Amino acid sequence: QVQVVESGGGSVQPGGSLRLSCTASGYHKSFYNMAWYRQVPGKERELVAQMTRTGIPSYGDFVKGRFTISRDHDENTVNLAMYSLQSEDTAVYYCYAEERPLGSGYWGQGTQVTVSS
Repeated sequence: QVQVVESGGGSVQPGGSLRLSCTASGYHKSFYNMAWYRQVPGKERELVAQMTRTGIPSYGDFVKGRFTISRDHDENTVNLAMYSLQSEDTAVYYCYAEERPLGSGYWGQGTQVTVSS
């Protein structure tokens, strides 16, 4: 049974930084894709960053070079380093692990990120 667990959320002032971590366990291979999404109440969940086994990252347009995603493919972990955080980045951040393209995917429980002065 796959379990996805995030950590590292919290509160930070505008302009600050946070690092999110995620571990996906219970899968016998390297996930095809691991990603971070975020959601605020009343809005759809949106992609923040993702990285497939190719190691090539992609980011949501709003990131604008402020975030960096990294993966350990063997350990099925993914991190998100966030810099120059703004109040608009306040959201619940979710980790997502995908077995193969359009295959089974697994969500974590989410971690709250609050950017406020």
